[in-house]
Amino acid sequence: MEDKSQSTYHIPVLLKESVDAMDIVPNGTYVDVTFGGGGHTREILSRLGEGGMLYSFDQDADAERNIPDNPHFTFVRSNFRYIQNFLRYHGVEEVDAILADLGVSSHHFDDSERGFSFRFDGDLDMRMNKRSGKTAADILNTYDEERLADLFYLYGELKNSRKLASVIVKRRATEPIKTINDFIDLIKVLFSREREKKELAKVFQALRIEVNQEMEALKEMLEASIKVLKPGGRLVVITYHSLEDRMVKNIMKSGNVEGKIKQDFYGRVETPFKLVNNKVIVPNDEEIERNPRSRSAKLRIAERRTD
Repeated sequence: MEDKSQSTYHIPVLLKESVDAMDIVPNGTYVDVTFGGGGHTREILSRLGEGGMLYSFDQDADAERNIPDNPHFTFVRSNFRYIQNFLRYHGVEEVDAILADLGVSSHHFDDSERGFSFRFDGDLDMRMNKRSGKTAADILNTYDEERLADLFYLYGELKNSRKLASVIVKRRATEPIKTINDFIDLIKVLFSREREKKELAKVFQALRIEVNQEMEALKEMLEASIKVLKPGGRLVVITYHSLEDRMVKNIMKSGNVEGKIKQDFYGRVETPFKLVNNKVIVPNDEEIERNPRSRSAKLRIAERRTD
């Protein structure tokens, strides 16, 4: 029975384009590593027949409300970095395609208790998995100044990252930073009025990435995909910011997230993938109007080499 809540949980981005890219056969085995509201999962399931199987990953307990009742579906309560371990646990060594939609769902931004958005006051949490790990408040109140500056520079690409870190460290010496409004009141003086929203979005992005170890998890999932995809299997990834897009582009072109090119004796590039689309697929104007968060989405597709 379909859960009606999924329709308001998250609007899937590039739905048809991404599922088409998986090149689904009815009796194949597939993975959706970012289940969320289940939009992509439902589309994949609609294309499966007898013998087909889909495994979907999500570490967020809220996502479990969207699990469909379908004999061809298995939900995996885990971070996608452990894709290979959990597929083996379920007796699966190889799959026909992996889909990853790396965007944070609108559900997370709209839930004031999760602390993902600067539109609401609330605790500075930002954990995708509420059952474990450091919160954003923990990071702001315990990381040393240099480590804070580095994360704002690397993950938020903020030019004033050192000033930002300095202001945070001075403030927490007198009282801890606990809520979103506390934090915004402290740092908004560092940004011009016209740039304030964009800069705050970068600050919150940097914290969210650090809280959830998103770059490390993505690296592990992408590297594992080489091992679990069948020859000819597809890796289909939707990215939203330059950091993750660079990693995805690199692994598809070179077989590693750093983008180090290896060549054989004859000068041919040695990579486990071949690109399916040399030019990224982006949402059309109609989709962007319907779902503004899709504006920065890029779809990349690669196929596991058969040679």
